[in-house]
Amino acid sequence: MRDVETFRNLQREATECRRHLHANPELDFRLPNTAKFVAEQLASFGINHIETGIAETGIVALIQGEGGAGPTIGLRADMDALPIVEASNKPWSSTTPGIMHACGHDGHMAMLLGAAKYLAATRNFKGTVALIFQPAEEPEFPTGGFKMVQEGIMDRFNISQVYGMHIQPGLGIGKFGIRDGAIMASQDDFDMSVNGRGGHAAHPSQTIDPVVIAAQIILGLQALVSRKTDPLDSLVISVTKLSASQAYNIIPDKVEISGTVRTLAPTLQDFAEREIQAVAQGIARGFGGDIDFKYTRSVPATFNHAEQTKLALTAAQNLVGATNVDESIKISMGAEDFAYMLAERPGAYILVGNGPTPQCHNPAFDFDDEALPYGIGWWVTLVETVLPI
Repeated sequence: MRDVETFRNLQREATECRRHLHANPELDFRLPNTAKFVAEQLASFGINHIETGIAETGIVALIQGEGGAGPTIGLRADMDALPIVEASNKPWSSTTPGIMHACGHDGHMAMLLGAAKYLAATRNFKGTVALIFQPAEEPEFPTGGFKMVQEGIMDRFNISQVYGMHIQPGLGIGKFGIRDGAIMASQDDFDMSVNGRGGHAAHPSQTIDPVVIAAQIILGLQALVSRKTDPLDSLVISVTKLSASQAYNIIPDKVEISGTVRTLAPTLQDFAEREIQAVAQGIARGFGGDIDFKYTRSVPATFNHAEQTKLALTAAQNLVGATNVDESIKISMGAEDFAYMLAERPGAYILVGNGPTPQCHNPAFDFDDEALPYGIGWWVTLVETVLPI
């Protein structure tokens, strides 16, 4: 069993790194300063093979083990922040108005950088480690994970397996969670224009009111989950955007509706795409209006492969003990574009505890730096498990 204390001497440096990244967040693919910082850190560890500019600001760096030739495995961390006004009130809070690391990507980078420093110094493995620093995990399609795969990183760097890690608020520090098969849902997004005939709000009888139509559509969509799908299946349909008139006395010509669909089954993606349009169009036409509809399949379900899940689980158990690893953690209906990498190569995605912090995407969220040695330790233990000498 590996002792996590081995990695605590990296915690101070990793904490400084993490807080620097937290204070200086950047969005989507526009990560020039973040990418520069990461590349400079990697170079300072004596890593010579560093390729930048992948998917605009992504990075892949290679570390060869001292055990000789062997396979290459990919370790991925995401780099982008979110368009949220921070409310954590920490001394290292975001210095960029309206942008913050509210999903732990600052911690993901710091943990992989800490592991990179350790692995570059020890090289106690056979084969090659590809460190993947990915932009744009948060935006809508096309995401950074999609673009890195599309640009051919798996073949270009001969990656045979790929692994990812994400912090989990509510899971205790020093604990891990994983499961074989689907671990996170797919993400589809829809945009709809509800078209009516506008006019003066004082004379609604002379209009075809798209606001009323939109309200009926939003309510109607809820019945697709509650009345048209098996309650044992997983399907979420959430309307998240609504745009109408900007004045009190105007009934607009149209209302814009957008939302997201989450599921674990491709058949339910087909169902949602077909039925959302049919329900919305039927309601709109019943009121004398109509709709324009666009449905985008943004991210597939994140699916862990059996053999690699076992390796990831073994590494976690060797680091913190079997009692601190949940090998059947509850499936999340959130989505993760690491799914694109898992669709290209076998691999696994694991969750590391962040303690009782606010949930991700909350303005008060902050990564708990006590989780750093556990993440660093898991990466190192994983490499030495998958690529033993």
